[in-house]
Amino acid sequence: GILGLGMHVPSKVLTNVELSKMVDTSDEWITSRTGIRERHIAEPGVTTSDIAYEAAKEALAQAKLAPKDVELIIVATATPDMLFPSTSCLIQDRLGAKSAVAFDLSAACSGSVFAMITAQQYLQTGRYRNALVVGAEVLSNFIDWTDRTTCVLFGDGAGACVMAQVEQGGIL
Repeated sequence: GILGLGMHVPSKVLTNVELSKMVDTSDEWITSRTGIRERHIAEPGVTTSDIAYEAAKEALAQAKLAPKDVELIIVATATPDMLFPSTSCLIQDRLGAKSAVAFDLSAACSGSVFAMITAQQYLQTGRYRNALVVGAEVLSNFIDWTDRTTCVLFGDGAGACVMAQVEQGGIL
């Protein structure tokens, strides 16, 4: 089950109205096709691990789990800070989760769900008692802001959850 949740988005917001000044579109066109009215955009120099760390801290606090007790960290991202070390290892170090196994998954839009299912399998086998799962992207660095077919869809942000075996309920 999920013991704690966390999220973080950059403070800078790019609205559809602002986007319509950059590309041939309108608030109505974007909203009617996507439901999106605004997106959060990271400032230059803000990395995926930066926003993932903030979401992870919040999830751990809500779960009342100390970083030293985290056993598994899985980060789902298509925009890692670098190829090596993995974003999960950067978060592991920053949190001080010295005993945690850490790895990244790259599965684009399905990444967070895939990471949660992967963590669930480790928890069900009893190999680990708890897992920190983070989905995070800083896509704004790669978006072609002149391409209406893609720039209206993406922003930056992170969500995290702490998972563990629970007596009732759980992940369906």
